[in-house]
Amino acid sequence: MPAWVIWAVAAAILGAGEVATLTFFLGPVALAAAIAAVVAAAGAGTELQVAVFIIAAFASLVLIRPIATRHLRTPAQLRTGTAALVGSHAIVLERVDANGGTVKLAGDIWTARAYDEEQVIKAGARVEVLKIEGATALVSE
Repeated sequence: MPAWVIWAVAAAILGAGEVATLTFFLGPVALAAAIAAVVAAAGAGTELQVAVFIIAAFASLVLIRPIATRHLRTPAQLRTGTAALVGSHAIVLERVDANGGTVKLAGDIWTARAYDEEQVIKAGARVEVLKIEGATALVSE
């Protein structure tokens, strides 16, 4: 079996292990194995393949892992997407009740429903976004 295939299989196994564990340790090592596979496919000797693997593994662990772990621990104040909208305020454009309505949220017009099904919120009211479900904001006064 060619050496590049062995390196590619090792990279795939390490990548699958990273997906299963999310430790940000196996992923950088899988990247190093993939680089070693490319070196092996280019016809380099075993010593060079191993040296490239060791250097690439060390470099990726030192450079990539700290960045990845820092992103994993992103505080709530730095959330993005719809998660960042929870807790913000909106203005009711059309009456909001359990069946629907519209609000202006973060400069955009969103469909909305009252978080409490009994509540009816009139146009012009200022509401708080309690939850986002798909493209609908669940709001309350």
